Amino acid sequence: MRYQFDFSAPLAYWPDFLAGAATTLGLSLAATVFGFLLGVFCALAGTGRSAWLARLCAVYVETIRNTPLLVQIFIVYFGLASLGLKVDAFTAATAALVINVGAYTSEIVRAGVESIPLGQLEAAECLALSRRQVLMHVVLPPAIERVYPALTSQYVLLMLASSITSQISAEELTAVANRIQSETFRSVETYLIIAAAYLMLSLVMRGVFWCASYVAFPRRRRLGTPI
Repeated sequence: MRYQFDFSAPLAYWPDFLAGAATTLGLSLAATVFGFLLGVFCALAGTGRSAWLARLCAVYVETIRNTPLLVQIFIVYFGLASLGLKVDAFTAATAALVINVGAYTSEIVRAGVESIPLGQLEAAECLALSRRQVLMHVVLPPAIERVYPALTSQYVLLMLASSITSQISAEELTAVANRIQSETFRSVETYLIIAAAYLMLSLVMRGVFWCASYVAFPRRRRLGTPI
């Protein structure tokens, strides 16, 4: 039995595919920005002087890294509703993705922070720099630069994992594809289209991160270091 491919029916829904791709990018951008900030905070807290805050961050990181993302999304979406907080699917999906990627970002950044040579910290103390100045000028810039490739890979994986939010009816790319294939009965063609779309989005994100690295890390421009 030969299968006859027909992309005309699903491609007629191209505005819906574009809207889904835009939602996917919106989810990914919000989760990347706020997840990065949350991860940096937890990484610094985990290596800081406050024992109780370090333990709290450790519990958060281990809990998130050892539970499925789908379960976390359900807890946020249905949990907030049970508490009387009515939020739309996009907001709940964004919150769940931020919480998830923040835990992974924390471990990546922590590894970068702990890789800073002790001599650099001692030199900063000799210059009478405050703790904030040490963090902002001596610790974080080289730490982020060292783990930047791992961070970019994590955020691309996050964008791909955002497809799971279709389970709570967030109108991202996979949810749109599910609706289109149920209307056109061209499942293979529809999912091949979104597979190509996710591939393009991944390449675009990597390109953006590559450009951002050359702006944020001048040393990469001189050395031509790839991401």
